[in-house]
Amino acid sequence: MSIITIVITVFGLCLFETISSIDNAIINAQVLSTMQMKARRWFLIWGLIFAVFIVRGLLPLIIVWASTPSLGFFGALTATFSSDPQVIAAIENSAPILLMGGGIFLVFLFLHWLFLEDKNIGLIGEKFFLKNGIWFFSTVSIILTTIVWYALKLNPLIAFGAVLGSTVFFITHGFKQNAEKNEKNILKQDLSDISKIMYLEVLDATFSIDGVLGAFAFTMSVPLIILGNGLGAFVVRQLTIGNVDRIKEYIFLKNGAMYSILFLGVIMIADSFGAHIPSLLSPLITLFVVLYFFAKSHNHRKKTFHSKIKDDKIGVVT
Repeated sequence: MSIITIVITVFGLCLFETISSIDNAIINAQVLSTMQMKARRWFLIWGLIFAVFIVRGLLPLIIVWASTPSLGFFGALTATFSSDPQVIAAIENSAPILLMGGGIFLVFLFLHWLFLEDKNIGLIGEKFFLKNGIWFFSTVSIILTTIVWYALKLNPLIAFGAVLGSTVFFITHGFKQNAEKNEKNILKQDLSDISKIMYLEVLDATFSIDGVLGAFAFTMSVPLIILGNGLGAFVVRQLTIGNVDRIKEYIFLKNGAMYSILFLGVIMIADSFGAHIPSLLSPLITLFVVLYFFAKSHNHRKKTFHSKIKDDKIGVVT
């Protein structure tokens, strides 16, 4: 892997982790605003270490190790840089299972957002799907059944990976829904700062699953995933500190994150079926999608700002 490829991959991982964690940053900021300064500093400093080294460090390592147990725990860390033919063969054999599970998870995540979640309409057709949210469960069931049918012909373990990805999606989705409900209660209740920190750490771990699974669309290298996702986690903490209100004004960034998730999920599923996917495709697609929706958000922000100034002038005149 060339230096240029490594740099682009890490940048893509950082960008994807950042954009997919915007909701997490907003929730963090709202809860932190109710805490004392000492507790805020503890979360932003020590919580960052926990988020990078424990959650985003161990989780991809455990995933690779679980999909290729023959490598051993520490062997999974260096497997993608190994020149041992047996190690390379083990990674190649287990990769389709991992990619299929991650791909199904990401596609389901996008479809849930498309059909059921409130959103700022960024593209033609989004309103149609939102009005027909009842079809979400039918859609994902048909997709899962179809993919499992074709995967069984290729490798039963890949079909199992698809089912596992679906299972992980619905489990983590339940935790996220519960976290969003608890956020309102936490803001109202007089809980201790320690309780709030524990809540934020659990919430961060839940939200990190999206970024970690999506990272395997960029690379199977655990060290690069840790580096890229770790940088992204640092950026999210910086957003939490002082820029959340401004980020909220870029109303289509969530759309960009979800369409990135869709493309990465499709890439992972295609790769698991044996399609040749260039290594730079995932970071380049992520960059293009995020830039498009950032520009769209920026234009909307400018129009809103100028419209507000115009209304203020009219108000002064009258």
